[in-house]
Amino acid sequence: MLTSDGHGWIEFSRFLAPSVVADHRTAPVNALGYLRVLIAVDHLDETLERLHPCGSQLRGEVVQCHNTYRMCYIR
Repeated sequence: MLTSDGHGWIEFSRFLAPSVVADHRTAPVNALGYLRVLIAVDHLDETLERLHPCGSQLRGEVVQCHNTYRMCYIR
């Protein structure tokens, strides 16, 4: 779904497993429900450095996808 300005987009994902976790704060990244927002940034490493002092935590590791982009989950 593209945003009205044509510069952003929203991606919805749905997982069929694992089972529902009552407390979303302890849920794995593939928990049922809509617990994530995807945000594209130009400089991932710099963004992660800026977010860390604000309390964000990297979940897992930064991965390279299809030699095109890098992604990670943060909480």
